[in-house]
Amino acid sequence: MLDVGVNGYGTIGKRVADAVAAQPDMELVGVAKTRPNFEAERAVAKGYPLYAAIEERADQFVKADIELAGLVDELVAESDVVVDATPSGIGAENKALYEDHDTPALYQGGEDAEMVDVSFNARANFADASGADHVRVVSCNTTGLSRLVAPLEEEYGIEKVRATLVRRAGDPAQSGRGPVNDILPNPISLPSHHGPDVQTIFPELAIDTLGLKVPATLMHMHSVNVSLDAEPDAAEVRELLDGESRLFVVPEKFGIDGAGKLKEFALDAGRPRGDLWENCLWGESVSMEGNDLYLFQAIHQESDVVPENVDAVRAVAGTADAAESVETTNDALGIGF
Repeated sequence: MLDVGVNGYGTIGKRVADAVAAQPDMELVGVAKTRPNFEAERAVAKGYPLYAAIEERADQFVKADIELAGLVDELVAESDVVVDATPSGIGAENKALYEDHDTPALYQGGEDAEMVDVSFNARANFADASGADHVRVVSCNTTGLSRLVAPLEEEYGIEKVRATLVRRAGDPAQSGRGPVNDILPNPISLPSHHGPDVQTIFPELAIDTLGLKVPATLMHMHSVNVSLDAEPDAAEVRELLDGESRLFVVPEKFGIDGAGKLKEFALDAGRPRGDLWENCLWGESVSMEGNDLYLFQAIHQESDVVPENVDAVRAVAGTADAAESVETTNDALGIGF
């Protein structure tokens, strides 16, 4: 069994903790939180040992009547691998802590690629993380694009990717995020950071990305054009993508016309928190014009990186290859509709 700690128990951390706890080959050592709140209370209610991420604030948990198992240093010392799910920039500050305990660490996509040994996507470069000390699980949008690029590159070859990302303004719980009534080029200069980030997974890929930020909270939306090195028909491409375990090709008969209905579908399907771990790709949007592929896909920013973090744990520890890990993770979480 792999002993796994999760440092940071917010939007991503609590989902990763649940995913780790569900794995047959992993044990959740505990989770770390900076302050007492409803998430800390829920962690303890679930039976997750809770550690204070900041020693000076440990007394706040006592005053809130929330039981602590110890401090974050103890969590790191007891873990074979730590998943750092702290806000962007904090992972870099925590790097020395993990090195002090000689504990391999996974970071989220908001950290700089330069601070880690490898950026990770399970579908594209699982083996590159084997034995690494510091691994960055790329962001939700980069994860979504990498999952799409990998099978297309393998089957047809890619001349160039062009993607416009319509990004949600914030997560549902982020009341301080905006815009409220605006549509913002984000960034105004080109490219957006997503293309260069995809190139941390596919260094030779030609890709241009643009970003917009809109007043929505549910999901990101991608409008994607891929110039292929071949000219397959749309049905063939659709079949290829439908065969990918973390691509959900939404059937036209479902009548799902946007992110709202996707989330409703996930809730009706019994998904925890209405999570969509897969890229959600509209089957009828898959179109070919010569060698140009066009499609729309939606990315659930709160959850698509969760199975990637689980797979990265195994990659770092060297306990499974890519196919074995993805299958185990998918089965444990119930990925696939």
